[in-house]
Amino acid sequence: MITDARALRHAFVPRDLYHREGQIDHLSSQLTPSTLDRGDHVFIFGPSGAGKTTVAKYTLGQLEAEHLGVRWAYVNGMSDNTAAAVMHKAVRDMGLGADLRREGTPTSVAVDRLRECDDRIIIVLDEVSVMDERPLYVLYEIPGVSLICITTDEDEWLADLDEKVYSRLSAAPIVRLEKYSHAELVDILDARVTHGLVSSRVDDTAVEFIADIAAGNARKAIAMLRRAAAYVENNEMRDLTPAVVDEIADEAQREVKERKIRALGTHQRLLFRIVRRAGEIDAGTLHARYEDQMDSPKARPTRRRYLRSLKQYELIDDEGNGRGKSYRSLV
Repeated sequence: MITDARALRHAFVPRDLYHREGQIDHLSSQLTPSTLDRGDHVFIFGPSGAGKTTVAKYTLGQLEAEHLGVRWAYVNGMSDNTAAAVMHKAVRDMGLGADLRREGTPTSVAVDRLRECDDRIIIVLDEVSVMDERPLYVLYEIPGVSLICITTDEDEWLADLDEKVYSRLSAAPIVRLEKYSHAELVDILDARVTHGLVSSRVDDTAVEFIADIAAGNARKAIAMLRRAAAYVENNEMRDLTPAVVDEIADEAQREVKERKIRALGTHQRLLFRIVRRAGEIDAGTLHARYEDQMDSPKARPTRRRYLRSLKQYELIDDEGNGRGKSYRSLV
């Protein structure tokens, strides 16, 4: 059944990216060497599963293939959100910091590596709304560094930005993505089937069913296809049918959420665990338990930003406002 497992991974960047040609062209136009000389930055906004990260990686892969002297890095703010973590991940991704230890290396050392590099540098900051603002300050001040900032909620992130950061980044061009339509998701899944499975053993109606359940979210759709293919193979079945999809759908959705949990940083994970253990908890109790369990707790505004990200990840939900606010686990 499975001929190439790589094609069934969400992080896999396909050779051809369907239904995002306009966004790729727009992003590419901002990343040409002549544009990068101006040190421009770019925002990518869109809902979860709309292909924001894939569009960025795909476009940068093309840029790297077409031009000499380009280095790029990918940093996910859910797991790396402090200045030290962002800088360390960036220089290691670009092959500039293999000798640097994650713990104990001053941020200034990584900054110096970026300053000393003669290549054009592009850093993707995914889930940027979760990051502390200091990495944005630091990276903005390094000549020759361009940022691609990715997040789901455009208005909320920009409204929360410090005025100085906002004034420096607000003029950046924007690439917007919408949810995939049903037909577009079917095309994406068909391409994954062609590259990763024995196509003749995949019922067309199963692909249609996956697209229905995923409701425009490519991440969920690909997870269901992967889980369904594994189910068929593990149970020595002949075909991947709608019945198989129905059998694995809930488990695949849990897998997506568990993957998100594993990507959380230390503080987000603790906040999530407190909510998960309680089932439902009021804001005051949540903050008190967090402060009691964390040696160096983040400030409340930062915690609220983390909690919003957990909601966007569909790991928790909230209700009420101010002191009457409460949180409940969705996992």
